[in-house]
This record gives sequence, structure tokens and C-alpha cells, in this order.
Amino acid sequence: MREHRIYFLAVAVLIALRFIAGAVLPLSADEAYYWLWSKHLAAGYYDHPPAIAFLIRAGVLVFGDTSLGVRVVPLILSVAASWFVWRAGASILKDEHAGALSCLLFNLTLMAAVETMAATPDAPLIACSAAFLWALAKVDETQKGRWWLAVGTAGGLALLSKYTAFFFGAGALFWIAFVPSARRWLLSPWPYLGAILAFAIFAPNLWWNATHRWMTFAFQFSRVGAGHFTLRFLFEFLGAQLLLATPFIFVCGLFGLVRKETALLAALVLPATVYFAIHSLHDRVQGNWPCFLYPALAVAAAGAMLFWSGRLSKAEQWSARLAIPVAAVLLALCYVQAFFGVLPIGRSDPFARLLGFGISDVAKQIESRHPAAILTTDYETTAWFAFYGKVPVVQVNEPQRWLDAPIAIRPVGGLLLYIADRSRDRHALLPGQVASPATVDRTRNGKPVEQYLIYAVSDWRGPTLGRQP
Repeated sequence: MREHRIYFLAVAVLIALRFIAGAVLPLSADEAYYWLWSKHLAAGYYDHPPAIAFLIRAGVLVFGDTSLGVRVVPLILSVAASWFVWRAGASILKDEHAGALSCLLFNLTLMAAVETMAATPDAPLIACSAAFLWALAKVDETQKGRWWLAVGTAGGLALLSKYTAFFFGAGALFWIAFVPSARRWLLSPWPYLGAILAFAIFAPNLWWNATHRWMTFAFQFSRVGAGHFTLRFLFEFLGAQLLLATPFIFVCGLFGLVRKETALLAALVLPATVYFAIHSLHDRVQGNWPCFLYPALAVAAAGAMLFWSGRLSKAEQWSARLAIPVAAVLLALCYVQAFFGVLPIGRSDPFARLLGFGISDVAKQIESRHPAAILTTDYETTAWFAFYGKVPVVQVNEPQRWLDAPIAIRPVGGLLLYIADRSRDRHALLPGQVASPATVDRTRNGKPVEQYLIYAVSDWRGPTLGRQP
């Protein structure tokens, strides 16, 4: 029981740090983009299903248009995810100590620290994946069919978060088909009722896509297409997961997945892992894509740390001894850099590049020119300046991103400024005359992170300025 209290306190500290980070760190461009979604709620959007927009809307209703308001519900979901991982670990490994350790390992991963704090579709996806794992563990533990309804509920909510949740169903099917003790469920109505429930919950997004030319499916599944064979992205994918899981938690997780007692975990992880490995042979796998596998990975790692397989025991033991301290040190270093930017590395600082450090200062410099509107040609710039600025922002291209936003009213007789960071300058798209650009740097601690170009636009020939987020 003493170890349980220590684990509980450690997890509480980690969650508290996430809440502090969520409150004080500026938003990423994607978070600001999803915040714009929350201003015009719909059953679907160009990039993703709608769950994150509704979660952000709930948060800002309480805490306003602040970093905490945008992130508070995903942060609360991280608490729920931690509980589900704890209970899933205790159920699958049949040991309360193992459940507590699973929860601690999950919260020590960089993936959980980042993706359950950020207001992106990954936050509800991870929470739903943890709930799905717990519900399926209860199916296996109790052999009671009604738990399949909990499985279906978690799966349906996951599908409203992100389409990679389809791998949940593939993993459950793999478990039923290939694990002898689970095959009895093939002849039971309960798994099929769970699947029907999942698709009923998912139905609003299906309806939205059916009435919008299946644009979200087209966007997401266009990434499946094959390119030239290369091993570069495979090694990049493995390296990213080694870092995001932290090295020794990752190794322990691999050891844990090959244990006979964790067949359920292996079944859930295998379909997605095979897909990502194949995809990486021709295209990049973004580091966050496998985030929904991390609840199962944490439970597998806890199993390897507590119950030796007898093979490669020295490697297992060293990994077990180093997993928690190394993960804690890496996580602490990341928090120090994120909070304080102690390494003055400018453009090489991933936190400075991904988070909106300095955007509010750039917005103030732009607003000092008293423009009637800011024009943009990429959603990141649109979102950041809409959140941190006070001037109306209109993206003049990509109308599919703003289908449900109100039509912008064309400013009459006012100054129009086109803003773009240097790597995304597309001023040639503008139907008007542009002057030579001024420049302004986005900085953190006095070090330049990004340079923005500012063009004055005259003789506007567009019928309207498009849709205003």
C-alpha cells in the first residue's frame, strides 16, 4: 500500500504539472485552429471529426478564450485516461501494484505529457483508447457480455475524435479471432451490439461527411497512397517513438508485449503497428500518430518490469531499473525548456517553433498599423493571429477549412495587410496589388524563431474576402 501511495502522489504531481503547463504556455497553431472550429460547431470538419471543437467550446465557456480555457477539458480527460490505465493494468496483469505502475509509466511518457495537455484530437483519442482498453480488459476478466457496450461506447467516442480509432476495432477483432480464450465471443451477440453502438455514436460525423462529399475521409485517407520505397522514415518513426515513450519504457513495453499473459495488449497494438511500419516504408509517420497505443504500451511495460520472462533477463532488469528515473529526467528537462527556454537555441527550439511564443508581440506590431483586416494563405497563421490579435483575420484560400464559419464582410476604405511567415509566402495568390514587404521577427527570450512578411494590399479585386474564422 505504501508503494501505491507513492505512485498516486507521483501521478498527481505529473498531472498538476500538465495543468500548470496548459495554463501558462501559449497555444500551438493547431490548437488555435481547433479553437476557431469551436466558434462554429458542426458534426464534422475538413481535417478531423468534431470532438475536439466541442471540448474546447466547453472549456472556453468557463475560462474564456485563454490557454487554460482551450485546454482544460483535454486536461481533465488526462485524469480520466490515467484512471482507466490504472484499472486496465490491474485487471490485465491481475495485480494492483501493476495497475498503479502502469498509470505512472503512462504519465511519465513524453507522448502523454504533450498529447493529453494539448487541445488536439489526440487528447480525447488517448482518453477513449484508455477507456476502450479498460472495458475490453473487463470483458476478459469478468466474461460478462454487457461490458461490450462499454467497449462500443469508447470506440464510438474515439471515432468522433480521430479516424485512427478504426484500429481499435481491428485490434479487438484480432484478439477475438486469434486468442483461443476469446473466440467464444464470435458466437455471442454482445460484440456485435457493441459495434452497432459504436457506429450509432459515430453516425453524426458519417452524415456530415455524406453531405460534404466525404471530404474528411478523402483528406485523411489520401495519406495512404504509396510513394518510393525508403527505410529513412522507418528509422525516423522508431526513433520518434523511442523518444516519446522514453527509451527504457519503450524497451520494457516491447518485452511486455511478447508475454503470453498480455495477449490482449499485443492484439490491440499489432494492427496499427503493422500499418505504421508499412506506411513508413514510403512516407513519414508523424510522431503523434501512434499516441492511442500508449495506454496499452504502459501496461505492457509494467508487466515486463514486475514479472520477468526469464529470457534476456539482464536486459529486462536494467530497462526496469532505468525506466522511471530516465523518463523523469527527460520529462523534467522538457518542462524546464518549455517553461523557461533556458537553452537559447532560437529556431532549433521545438517548443518555441511549435508554441506561439512571440505571436502576441507580432500581432501588436501589426495592429499598430491600424489595418481593417489581416489576410492570410495558411491555416496556422490564420489561427494564431485570430487568437492572439484583435483585428479580423481572413484566409483568402482553402475555403473548405471554414465551411461553417460566417461569411466575412468586405472592409471598405481600410488598410489590408497580408501576413505570412517567410517559408509560406504566397502573396501571388492575392487578387490585388502588393507593396514590398516589411518584416518582423517572432522571438523568444530575444532569439528569433520565425520571420513574418507584412505586405500592404491595395486595389483589391476579389468579390469578398472569403470566410472569416
